[in-house]
Amino acid sequence: MTDETRADDTRKVAELLKDERIAVFTTITADGTLMSRPMSMQQVEFDGDLWFFASRSSRKVAQVTANPQVNVATSGSDSWVSLTGHAVVFDDLAKKQQLWNPVVEAWFPNGPEDPDVVLIRVDAASAEYWDSPGGRLASAFSFAKAKVTGQPYSGGENETVRL
Repeated sequence: MTDETRADDTRKVAELLKDERIAVFTTITADGTLMSRPMSMQQVEFDGDLWFFASRSSRKVAQVTANPQVNVATSGSDSWVSLTGHAVVFDDLAKKQQLWNPVVEAWFPNGPEDPDVVLIRVDAASAEYWDSPGGRLASAFSFAKAKVTGQPYSGGENETVRL
């Protein structure tokens, strides 16, 4: 894979993620069980990393510290993205202040200086996406067309990319 191809793939994933705010963040527990929860993605341009605020004392922080392999999934009106990668607990006051916003403050009212507030950075290794331009209406039309014509439903674009 060339650097240009990787950059194009990253741009495509960034485009699909740009309006997404909530993701399902999946970690691995000590016994190997997968555990998922909704989390708010921080609004930064996607360059292969995703950022989340978390409580240092939370189960998710303990889980990514013990086993950093994670999955992050989003669902929009016309696309779905599933990223795999490694999570790192990141405790940097300047970065917390940079990413701080009123939504985060609702969860962490003591501000970014609170010693219990940390960031989780997910370094994405790969992504699989499904993109259905035109949204649900276009998907419903394509589904109906497939039923009428007997041709398989394509479902839009589906790719797996290395980041």
